[in-house]
Amino acid sequence: MNLFNIIKNNPEYWLVDQINKEDVSKEEYRLQFTKILEEWDHLGIGYLSLLMDEHFESWLLQKNFSKISSIVEYTRKLENLPRIDDQIVWHSLSEGMLDEREYAELYDRCRMGSANKNIKQPIDQVMQSIKNELGSDWRKYCYYFTKNETLIGISIPHIEMGTKDEGRLFYFGVVPNFRGQGLGRTIHKITLALLKNFHASYYVGSTDVHNSNMIKIFEGNGCELRDRKGIYKIVK
Repeated sequence: MNLFNIIKNNPEYWLVDQINKEDVSKEEYRLQFTKILEEWDHLGIGYLSLLMDEHFESWLLQKNFSKISSIVEYTRKLENLPRIDDQIVWHSLSEGMLDEREYAELYDRCRMGSANKNIKQPIDQVMQSIKNELGSDWRKYCYYFTKNETLIGISIPHIEMGTKDEGRLFYFGVVPNFRGQGLGRTIHKITLALLKNFHASYYVGSTDVHNSNMIKIFEGNGCELRDRKGIYKIVK
């Protein structure tokens, strides 16, 4: 039984996310994660970032993990979606009206002032991670949004690796000078519809426990709290 999703960007990092399942003991989680950790160590990967239930925190700290922060996960079924504001226009990078460099710069602007505590990667490394995780068609998942022909934000909706219908966002953000106007909620609402077009039947989103603005967006768009996890990191 697979109890963890793993995204491998060798040799730089692994991203590991615990899959919460009923009737699975803590010992089973410990045993399976120990094997993952041993493989990571044997291969000499740069670092491992882990999302895991905080009940395991003492055990992880004993294994030399550092706690970065905590996140909350929200979910909703992708049915009866709210009406979309037609003042916002969206395009994917695959349409060719924006190039990769321009998109990376927009992404970087959207990260400015984020309430999330996770350590930011250099933007070139982020773009490479998008390509590694989303594959050769990565551009079709990279959306940007405009209002009155001005760039206001981005989102990167996709189907979660290892699933057929779980919608996720690699990233979602609003340009700093357009925050506080309700545009984040609108872009998120549009993105839920895009996920449905990708044949996702439900959505899972996460954010730092202190990111009250993102939590308001989740709740405003009909998402419900599903889980809370710690973010832990170990460096080779």
